[in-house]
Amino acid sequence: MKVRGILSGVLMGAAVLTGTFATTASAEEKITVGALRFTSHAANFVAFEKGYFKDAGLDVEFKFFQAAQPMALAIASGDVDFGLTAISGGLISLADKGAVKVIGGALQEEDGIDGQMILASKAAYDAGLKTPADLKGKSFGVTTAGSSFHYMAHKIADKEGFDRKDIKIRPLQKVGAVIGALKSGQIDAWSIVPHIAKGLAKSPQVEMIGKVSDYVPNYQVTTVFTSTKNTSNNPELVKTFLGAYSKGAADFNAALVDKSAGDAAAEDMVKLIHKYVYADRPYEKAAPSIRNGAMRLNEGAALNMASVEDQLNWFKSEKLVPAGVTLDKLVDAKFVETF
Repeated sequence: MKVRGILSGVLMGAAVLTGTFATTASAEEKITVGALRFTSHAANFVAFEKGYFKDAGLDVEFKFFQAAQPMALAIASGDVDFGLTAISGGLISLADKGAVKVIGGALQEEDGIDGQMILASKAAYDAGLKTPADLKGKSFGVTTAGSSFHYMAHKIADKEGFDRKDIKIRPLQKVGAVIGALKSGQIDAWSIVPHIAKGLAKSPQVEMIGKVSDYVPNYQVTTVFTSTKNTSNNPELVKTFLGAYSKGAADFNAALVDKSAGDAAAEDMVKLIHKYVYADRPYEKAAPSIRNGAMRLNEGAALNMASVEDQLNWFKSEKLVPAGVTLDKLVDAKFVETF
């Protein structure tokens, strides 16, 4: 069953937004939102540019990061109020200490929509790395150990039937560094969202060899999270943020995923996102990559608990997080629908 079909069975569309996110924060409450310059973060950019945050009484400032774990630390320290990124070992460890909570779903793999792609360097491809099954003994780039990239590499190994240790994980800290290492042949493989993957696959240095969705069906790629302090002491702020965020996600899906809003709306959406993603490129060159990155954003920030639990179990199996951390410590599920 497609993810969209699953969501429609649990969400009831606008009724969820009306019932769950009806409350707004006090006028012009200042908050800082952590983000990556990815199309997958578009819901926040849309909510800001279209005034959904402002209408809800939120004065939003963005703080941009290069990887997931630093954002989790910023949430825990109070430097950032809300974040949106992949579940990382750092986030889970902070949740175990009572510092942060996952509060909703963001980006998700869905059948029929191009998702994250598995890439090989041209050098490795020419040497025999033609499919993900050939990753045994090869190097795989990640930002940090315990990142979503690490998780995806091991899920490939599990399904292909070879030991996880047979994929050589290469932490490189920043996405840009992973891209450089892949193109230069310093690493053999990587997996990444389509707005980056498709552009790389068009270059002579990189080949596309598979899809992540074949190895992690319905993968909850990214989540929305905040501090435990916010969920406990300021739940109305959390509801308000999620309400405005969800309006941005709905606009994004209509314009670029379902394409139900029309060609003009799609063009306007790409122009809006270009202010944040590939902003250093001319619009004509950036637009195709932004459109290529249009994966489903969870309606109403609904959260796939089964996927989150699978990720948590992987982290524990690799001893990357404390053995005693539970799903309840990681997730505060009262703010959104779960499935």
